[in-house]
Amino acid sequence: MKLPRRKFLHLAAGAVALPVPRIALALDYPTRPVHWIVGYPAGGGTDISARLMAQSLSERLGQPFVVENRAGAASNIAIETVVRARPDGYTLLETDAAAAINATLYDKLNFNFIRDIAVIGIIRTALVLLVHPSVPAKTVPEFIAYAKANPGKISYASGGVGGPLHVAAEMFEMMTDTNMTHVPYHGIAPALVDLLGGQVPVAFGGIPPTFDHIRNGRLRALAVTTTTRSELLPDIPPMADFVPGYEASQWFAAGLRKTTPVEITDKLNKEINASMKARIEKLGATPTPGSTADFDKFITDETEKWAKVIKFAGIKAE
Repeated sequence: MKLPRRKFLHLAAGAVALPVPRIALALDYPTRPVHWIVGYPAGGGTDISARLMAQSLSERLGQPFVVENRAGAASNIAIETVVRARPDGYTLLETDAAAAINATLYDKLNFNFIRDIAVIGIIRTALVLLVHPSVPAKTVPEFIAYAKANPGKISYASGGVGGPLHVAAEMFEMMTDTNMTHVPYHGIAPALVDLLGGQVPVAFGGIPPTFDHIRNGRLRALAVTTTTRSELLPDIPPMADFVPGYEASQWFAAGLRKTTPVEITDKLNKEINASMKARIEKLGATPTPGSTADFDKFITDETEKWAKVIKFAGIKAE
């Protein structure tokens, strides 16, 4: 039976317009450069973790993953940029633990991180409780006793109000019933300078930037903040050995809009899980393999934990 010309053309046009299956899009992805938005300036831990992952994914997927630094508002500017981007997998995010902290720290945000961002990879690194050698305490129990004997007289440095180092210290105070004085700096570098000089005798810090100072005796490490020992500081006990239930870490998270096709999200998640172990461990950090659902739970738990600390300490965003 011969179809009328008009009906034939209509059917032909419909055949041409059929959408490409989503799984095919994922197999082809990426077909052009991918932009990776980092919420902090170049050179910090968040930036370095993004560049390592970008290099790995470029090699594995055959397209450039280009890092762009958009610092400001404790990573909120970068997060909002990605939330507003097209959900096609060509705009990725790199943020850190501030993403969980900011949910409570800021009264109004134009996004909900858990609702709007699918996390596709997480890298974790321990923090460490550091004291200047002039501090008489050589163990965590001794330091707790020292702090209780001198309420409000011991100052501690951080890289800024509401940052991961600040809330780690506030959680320590909350769980040990101690009272210290917070001295915020504009970044960890100037805080470290004053810590080394003894102007501020205590701080929670990252291991990579303080490792040489610990090894050379310029700073004393009392405990790491993860529940297990760090391979970089195997002789330093976990804080939880003395303060049961204490756990804090700096972490860096890669993500993209949650409405991105799941096939693309899963592809990136699998590629990051498969490629990052050797690269990240060189930084003293630990890749955390998992699915986007695993990471959703982790971010939710972190958000709830830091909400309790922020409310207890009455921390307000600057």
